Amino acid sequence: MTVSSRTPRPIDHLVLPVSELGIARERLTQLGFTVAKDARHPFGTENCCVFLADGSYLEPLGIANREECEEAARSGNTFIARDQAFRFRRGQEGFSGIAMATGDAWDDDRRYRSAGISGGEILEFSRDMLLPDGTSATGSFRLAFAADLRSPDFFFFASQRILPLPSDRKALETHGNGVVALAEVVLSEQNPTDFQYLVQEAADEREIEAMSFGMSVETPRGRITVLNDAGLEGFYGIAPVAGADRGLKGQAVVFRVSSLSDCRRLLVQRGVAFRERDNRLLVPPAPGQGVLFVFGE
Repeated sequence: MTVSSRTPRPIDHLVLPVSELGIARERLTQLGFTVAKDARHPFGTENCCVFLADGSYLEPLGIANREECEEAARSGNTFIARDQAFRFRRGQEGFSGIAMATGDAWDDDRRYRSAGISGGEILEFSRDMLLPDGTSATGSFRLAFAADLRSPDFFFFASQRILPLPSDRKALETHGNGVVALAEVVLSEQNPTDFQYLVQEAADEREIEAMSFGMSVETPRGRITVLNDAGLEGFYGIAPVAGADRGLKGQAVVFRVSSLSDCRRLLVQRGVAFRERDNRLLVPPAPGQGVLFVFGE
């Protein structure tokens, strides 16, 4: 049965834990991305973001100060607690969360609590960002968390930009690989529909596309897909892990490029290993890139 949509939320950004920002910057630059300057959070983490022209961005997330992170987690900072849990269980690199854009995180928090999927208390913070022209700007954010205890390795949150970073980021949104948008994020689970409710509520979207290999939810900015083992191997060549535990896991990020041939040429010139499948370029994980990256038109 299909239920009509409510107020679908676009994907705001993806949380990509990394072991070291320097390694992540080197890898992302090799892949043809323009990477923003390092930025520090007030609770011990740091990032070097990749901004896309569609308004979404990647957040490679590193540890700047372990003691500050541990204190933040003990104090109830859900964002840091989830990051620490991911690193403890899955290692220092990967894909741990999806932020959905919102204009009212408090309202999302109430909705999550009513739905029984609250992931923790609201988090508010500000951070500075160094712009390409050498000037700096401060962004302020309010986050509301949605999670399922059966899925310790992946979470969602609503991200409200209280004091937005400058909107004119064209220099940062132009990439040598021709990436112009986030097309799809791919998660995995043995039985995807077990987490249908969480994905629907996080996206505030009831309409879902079900298939034998999993399910997908369209958002105004990118699709969220959850595949079972057969789907993950069939579409992306990712073989199932014997004895793998249950729960959502981040597996791939799919980008739309302006020219596949130009993207291919750049990857070849820079010595990046990739496979071609279904008219797309699949770049396997590497240090600084914890999940499969897929480029297609």
